[in-house]
Amino acid sequence: MTLNERLIVSAYTGVLMCDMDKLHEYIEKALGRPVWTHELAEHKVWEEIREAVKPDFLALCGDDDAEA
Repeated sequence: MTLNERLIVSAYTGVLMCDMDKLHEYIEKALGRPVWTHELAEHKVWEEIREAVKPDFLALCGDDDAEA
């Protein structure tokens, strides 16, 4: 799995699969704003993150019908 893929999965699932500093950068880019570390303790912020990275996550999942 590439670093970018680990960043996407980490941001979407909340399961850390990479360096936190890199994930923080990815999250800020995805949200288009600075994110304070303490904000990452808030459920509402994780909902915002998950929604922002959902297209990237779904692109990783690919089209299951193409493999059948």
